[in-house]
Amino acid sequence: MTLQIGKIGTWAIGGFAIVWLGTVALGQRAMMNYDFTPAPVATPPVKWPQSSVISRSDGLPTVVLLAHPKCPCTRATIEELARLMARLHNRASAAVVFVRPHGFSEGAERTDLWSSAARIPGVTVLSDADGHETALFGAQASGQTLLYSAAGDLQFSGGITASRGHSGDNLGQSAIISLVTMGSAVTHHTSVYGCSLHDPERAATR
Repeated sequence: MTLQIGKIGTWAIGGFAIVWLGTVALGQRAMMNYDFTPAPVATPPVKWPQSSVISRSDGLPTVVLLAHPKCPCTRATIEELARLMARLHNRASAAVVFVRPHGFSEGAERTDLWSSAARIPGVTVLSDADGHETALFGAQASGQTLLYSAAGDLQFSGGITASRGHSGDNLGQSAIISLVTMGSAVTHHTSVYGCSLHDPERAATR
């Protein structure tokens, strides 16, 4: 009788372990799917929009990054922008535009992400209170990065992280560096991994 109870206990532990491992595996798979699921594709204009309030430096290409102030995924994008601007070393100007969605109070966009972006040399930080710039540049997700040539031609559109919230070497950053320094790149588009620019609740809870 004791032997049978022992066997039942062993089977129960084994069954629990199998269920637990299966649950962990499913959770990890779901997280990986989320990390590598790109945001909707942006529709930026092929020419610099004349009604944009973003200042451009004469003779220099311009990097534009559109961001949600409460998107945690964008922290890695800001880190990558800092590395990008350091490598370009005054060969391009950059603007980070933080959208202030409807319902957000004035100044709500000035989060730690704003402060981090403002510390990057060569970067101007702006508030997009009415979504004017977001609409002009056709951005859908936080982290959308664009490169316009000195003549105002769109050269790159995409993200500068390899997945959601993860910094490190990526095709977007490499493409921008190559376009600015050599005038060509192996790709002109990459996926963006970030929260919606149009859904503040979704961004704020992630």
